[in-house]
Amino acid sequence: MKLTKRMQTIANLVNKNEKVIDIGTDHAYVPIYLYLNNITHDITATDISKKALENAYNSLKKYNLENNIKLILSDGFKDIKENYDVAIISGMGAHTIINILNNQILPKKIIIESNNDHYLVRKYLNKINYKLEKEYVILDNKKYYIIMYYINYNEELTEEELILGKHNNKEYFDYLIEKYSILIEKTQNKEYLKYLKLLKKYRSRL
Repeated sequence: MKLTKRMQTIANLVNKNEKVIDIGTDHAYVPIYLYLNNITHDITATDISKKALENAYNSLKKYNLENNIKLILSDGFKDIKENYDVAIISGMGAHTIINILNNQILPKKIIIESNNDHYLVRKYLNKINYKLEKEYVILDNKKYYIIMYYINYNEELTEEELILGKHNNKEYFDYLIEKYSILIEKTQNKEYLKYLKLLKKYRSRL
């Protein structure tokens, strides 16, 4: 099966034979890809929505995997009893992701793709002793996505890193500079202006 560029980037971060949980799996496309490509066969797909799990089951059935990939109805980790090597949490807002991560037992590795407020996500993961090991900016179907790969290891991010991340995607920074320049013209927002100055300063160093 062929994944979107965003999903493929996420799948590429899973190592051979790692035990994976995909939280908020929806149609279970990433778990199916991981299984079919023999990356790992130890996969659990979860969702808080019964409808989403029905979609996931139908996807698994299409590839004859309904007995190979576990499906669990769960609000984040709340009904999860096993431990995992990697958690995938993708396609949600920052506050939802942080609520999911507010759990006593977390995997050593976490792959995150948040729809918004990446600063809040970075700050929270930094607080609970996860290191931002890799970060990618992906342009997929004319939309930018930020994918973050964390490992359980202490680090102190600078305020600049918390705001802008660890990637060096020049095209994305150019996009942000143009976007916030237009917003400032319309709103005269001082916070936007402060952010724009930081963006330009960082972009000039790349």
